[in-house]
Order: sequence, then C-alpha cells, then structure tokens
Amino acid sequence: MKRLALSVIADVAVIIAFVAIGREEHNSGNSIAGVLETAAPFLIALAIGWLATRAWQNPTGVGRGLGIWLVTILAGMNLRHYVFDDGTATAFIIVASAFTLAGLAGWRLAAGRLTSSL
Repeated sequence: MKRLALSVIADVAVIIAFVAIGREEHNSGNSIAGVLETAAPFLIALAIGWLATRAWQNPTGVGRGLGIWLVTILAGMNLRHYVFDDGTATAFIIVASAFTLAGLAGWRLAAGRLTSSL
C-alpha cells in the first residue's frame, strides 16, 4: 500500500512540477488555483492512465510508467484543447511530452535501479 501511495504522489508531483515550471516560465504566476486549473486536464488524464494500465498492480514498473505517460499526454492534450479550451501548440506538445516522459518513466527507472542494487 505504501508503494502504491508513493507512486500516485510521485506521478501527481511530476504533473504539478511541469505545470508550475511552465507557468513560471510564461509569467503566469503560481497561485494554487492557477496551477490546479492548468494541471486539471493532465491530472484527469493521469487518473485515466492509471485506470487504463491497471497501474495499481505494479505501480513502479517502467512499462506501466510508459503506458501512463502515453495516456496522460494523449488524453491530457485532448482534454486541454476540447474541454478546457486551452492551447496545444506543437512546441507545447513536444515540451510536455518530453518532461512528462522523463518524469513518469524516469522516477520508475531510477527506483528500479535503486532497489535492484540494494
């Protein structure tokens, strides 16, 4: 249960960090409400990714992380564009994809290597 909770927290932290850095870079401010509003489509998509991949069965698996990432990006961008009526410029999609890939799969890769070396 602890591993599951920490995995959810880590994934949410990746999305929040991505949004907070982006908002800061674009001088949009980092109020809690602003960050949550911007993060909403990606947090919803993250939950969909967890459900679609059944991530609770192996929350630290890199393969699950890749699946979660793919769903999060695809669903998140569609939600952002069609439901939240926000921009999805090509450069934004590239940056979002790279950052979230590094984050959602990266911490799992690091955790796997760390635990296998113990």
